[in-house]
Amino acid sequence: MKNILIVVALFISLFSLAQNQEQEDLKVGLVLSGGGAKGFAHIGVLKVIDSLGIRVDYVAGTSMGAIIGSMYASGYSGKEIDSIIKSVNFDDLIGDNLPRKAKTFYERDNSEKYAVSLPFRNFKVKLPRALSRGQNILSLLTKLTLHVSDVDDFSKLPIPFFCVATDIETGEAVYLDKGSLSQSVLASGAFPSLFQPVRIDDKVLIDGGVVNNYPLDELKAKGVDLIIGVDVQDDLETRDNLQSATKILLQINNYRTINDLKTKSVKTDIYIKPDITDFNVVSFDEGRVIIDNGVAATNQHVDALKEVAAKQIMKKKELPRIKAVDSLKITGVVLNDLERYTRAYVLGKLKLKPGEKISYSTFQEGVNNLAATNNFENISFSLKPSTEEEGYLLHLNLRESRLNTLLKVGIHYDDLYKSGVLLNVTQKKLLFNNDVASLDFIVGDNIRYNFDYYIDKGFYWSVGVHSRYNQFQKNVAAETILTPDQLLAINVNKIDVKLADFTNQLYLQTLFRKDFSLTLGAEHKYLKIKTETILTDANQEETAFDNSNYLSLFGKLKLDTFDNKYFPNEGVYFDGDFHLYLYSSDFNDDFTEFSIGKATIGYTKSFGDEFTVNLSTEGGFKIGENKNRTLDFVIGGYGNSFINNFESFYGYDFLSLVGNSYVKGVINLDYEFYKKNHVNFAANYANIEDGLFDSGEWFTSPDYSGYAVGYGLDTFFGPVEAKYSWSPETKEGMWFFNVGFWF
Repeated sequence: MKNILIVVALFISLFSLAQNQEQEDLKVGLVLSGGGAKGFAHIGVLKVIDSLGIRVDYVAGTSMGAIIGSMYASGYSGKEIDSIIKSVNFDDLIGDNLPRKAKTFYERDNSEKYAVSLPFRNFKVKLPRALSRGQNILSLLTKLTLHVSDVDDFSKLPIPFFCVATDIETGEAVYLDKGSLSQSVLASGAFPSLFQPVRIDDKVLIDGGVVNNYPLDELKAKGVDLIIGVDVQDDLETRDNLQSATKILLQINNYRTINDLKTKSVKTDIYIKPDITDFNVVSFDEGRVIIDNGVAATNQHVDALKEVAAKQIMKKKELPRIKAVDSLKITGVVLNDLERYTRAYVLGKLKLKPGEKISYSTFQEGVNNLAATNNFENISFSLKPSTEEEGYLLHLNLRESRLNTLLKVGIHYDDLYKSGVLLNVTQKKLLFNNDVASLDFIVGDNIRYNFDYYIDKGFYWSVGVHSRYNQFQKNVAAETILTPDQLLAINVNKIDVKLADFTNQLYLQTLFRKDFSLTLGAEHKYLKIKTETILTDANQEETAFDNSNYLSLFGKLKLDTFDNKYFPNEGVYFDGDFHLYLYSSDFNDDFTEFSIGKATIGYTKSFGDEFTVNLSTEGGFKIGENKNRTLDFVIGGYGNSFINNFESFYGYDFLSLVGNSYVKGVINLDYEFYKKNHVNFAANYANIEDGLFDSGEWFTSPDYSGYAVGYGLDTFFGPVEAKYSWSPETKEGMWFFNVGFWF
């Protein structure tokens, strides 16, 4: 009996001790406020919390706090989140800058000419709902949280989690703790005007910071004993700093959130306020400093945090390291009902064959391909583990765009065409669901236009119509226009030439892959070249060198994997063109059938993040005895998107050297010394003359050479460039300037 009493007493003592220990164990909640790029300070806080061994039992966040908090809750450490942030290009991420390779050739041409694009409906210009659709952010968040994609209840994550969004229709707070983690976090961070609203179930959601930027009370209701709070909100500005409409609007919005925080900060057990005075919501370039400021602010509370760690009986569990997602298998696609587009069209753009294992980058490329069509105003998706076989089921929700008309604007200046403003109207679904019509009208020193109509059949034969009118006036070398006999008869060195070109094409185009195309077509060209410098008759007001209509058949083969048209870092390029001229109205009475072929090959390679080498070679030839020089090769000057057979060449002015055949090589070295700021050096060499390939001169040392050094700035309206060019043959130097996309 005595032994039994001893055992019972011992059991009661052990039970009481365990109960006391359980009662003393602290359940810690972590609340992270929104603040855009200032939210990087949360990472510094997490790094210190991890180093002290504090066990976080619940995480709540809003906006950027939701993004950082969801990654922490899904199993990443503070250091791992820091490493992930370092590898992200936030300009591409936030700006929805889709990779160039995601676009068809037609889509590239459209996106590389215009600075501004605005929806147009019922004869009214409409502002876009936001600057970004958040497509790249969703893809990144989906990839980072794929290891917990089977978790629909966020309380079942490695650390329980919820985030806050705002119902745009009611203005009420929506607390997201179930569903797709990546979509929920995207909704919480959908900052008005920067990101478009996110649809979840039957709600349209925006940034949670509008109604509750610091969900302290909701976190406390989850049963935590102690709350660590991180506040990265701005304080109210003084009158001296309120010098813009944007700052005034932010100040008005901050009244409520700051007043709300005055109460909540007092209720926060450990309140951490990093120094974010010198930063704003888009200070992503200052991420390193902001993270360090988060560390510094947390270290001010290190004694209190150590006490928290000491009171936690159950220590933090070491979570398994999260493996980077390299590949996945899509076992099936669940697609919502569409009105105008078929399932086959969507899967074709995604390049998906259910059951096939692909890399995640290939999957993301497919999503980008779908987004690049601009046929959908919203593309949301989630990946859920398949219940029937190994792999993931893709749930894809597409909202077809109702805005099919766009107004676009571009600006440009160069030394040949001078100033120009580009006004564009683009109409999608003009005649068919997969067509697009685009009209450019260029006003300025030289009136021009471009019209394109394209029926996109993807990898089948697409149909296109292209029409353009191009004109300019330039003082050029006499030998560019005159024949040798005319040069002997007329003693002039320079001729002021006016050129007008009206070209119309009907063509078929097929894609072998996204960046490799074959085009076959027929072309009509009306070409008029005239001058007032030379008058062969006293009664004439001008002399025409050509005033003819030409009919030709053509073929083009193009491969383009450059990641950027104007400042490429990697890729290869090939552009081959062959024209067979069958007919001319024969202004000069000497037309005979002839052909012109030309090709350009380019290769770009980066060394490090800043230094890039671009090598290119090109050449062309003429077959036939036609004596008309107006379609021969003419090189000189600096530019892009030249018409006919005009080509750039450093060291010489525009349209300086002429011949019916030529070869040219270019070496370009580019150094990006600061973000989007480039200095470059280029050298080019060429041989150009009549019958170059017949004489074998194309393979001899170059007759012409030129060098250039310049500066380029990559802006949203196109490159801004200044180049000083010099040639050892002419002993002369000249400047070339360019502003904006070429068109």
